[in-house]
Amino acid sequence: MTSTKKDPILVVLQLTGGNDYMNTVIPHENPLYYDNRTTVGIPQEDMLPIDGGLALNPALSDIKGLYDEGKVALINGIGYPNPNRSHFRSMDIWHTCEPEKVGTEGWLGRAIRDLDPKAENVLTGVNFGRGLPRAMALTGVPVASVAVLETYGVLTGISGEEERSQALDLFSRMYSPIAGTGHVMDYLGSTGLDALKGADILKTVPDMYRSSVEYNDSIIGRNLQGIAKVLTANLGTRIFYTQQPGYDTHANQGPVHSNLLSHLSQAIKDFYDDLREHDASDNVLMYIFTEFGRRVKDNGSGTDHGAGGLAMAIGDPVKGGIYSEYPSLKEGDLVEGDLEHNIDFRGVYGTVAEKWLGLDAKPIVGGNFEQLSFV
Repeated sequence: MTSTKKDPILVVLQLTGGNDYMNTVIPHENPLYYDNRTTVGIPQEDMLPIDGGLALNPALSDIKGLYDEGKVALINGIGYPNPNRSHFRSMDIWHTCEPEKVGTEGWLGRAIRDLDPKAENVLTGVNFGRGLPRAMALTGVPVASVAVLETYGVLTGISGEEERSQALDLFSRMYSPIAGTGHVMDYLGSTGLDALKGADILKTVPDMYRSSVEYNDSIIGRNLQGIAKVLTANLGTRIFYTQQPGYDTHANQGPVHSNLLSHLSQAIKDFYDDLREHDASDNVLMYIFTEFGRRVKDNGSGTDHGAGGLAMAIGDPVKGGIYSEYPSLKEGDLVEGDLEHNIDFRGVYGTVAEKWLGLDAKPIVGGNFEQLSFV
């Protein structure tokens, strides 16, 4: 008897720049919120109340609809000890699970390796966006990184393995004065031809895709539609990654943040509806994170880098609700003016790796951390 069980698929969505947690999931019954957010505070009458004295930003109406259906887990106060407020260092930490030192292995790279140890499928991991996120980078692990699906492919106009190898060699020589031929060729040798193979397969995807869902025209909308095209083509991809930039809201936060959250909420709903139309929503978990929250007190126009943030898990497999406590806003409980984290992000990653992807979390996240029950 053949099994009809589908493989679990993970879609990771990075909100780049440090999303303002307190204006995304709002402690609307806490007077300290209004005391600290005199400029960028959300009017109480506009909020979308949920459970536990919390409310969602009014721009998140589509996510609120999914929350009401039990398909959204809100993970409060996520972070790590001794938080770093540099975008680059903090994102490195989130990508490699190494708060104490500079890590070289991405946590999703390790997950892809464990899902496909012999690297039999060059499309086990696919990123939508420019460059390769550190989270997916691991020597020997092929990952396709796609800017625009319809025009995807490096050197894909060259047919034949030998010609492509020569082209890659020429490409490496362009960079050898900076990096040295050996280093570049080592990387290209292990990933270059894999990327070309992946490009050849992905070129066939747009022609296979049909959908009645019209995605909102935003960066995140276009990227999630690209993911839907590859996911519904059943190419064996298990981990997808993409990001929505723009969350570094030091100034003019009100309209900027609202616009970003509106695009995010619409795109997630469009993506979910698209998967459901293709009978593909039951085995897809979306995980949304950001590198840090913002300061508790606004700066008169926006918010500055802070700590203690928000993660979300969305989809049919999710046990919806509120997880981990909302951090205290009392001045004596703040750490240098920031929210104290309540749950280590490595425990949340571990939950996803172990309870969703069926992997051993310890080598992926670098230790044993408290897990949650949202999946």
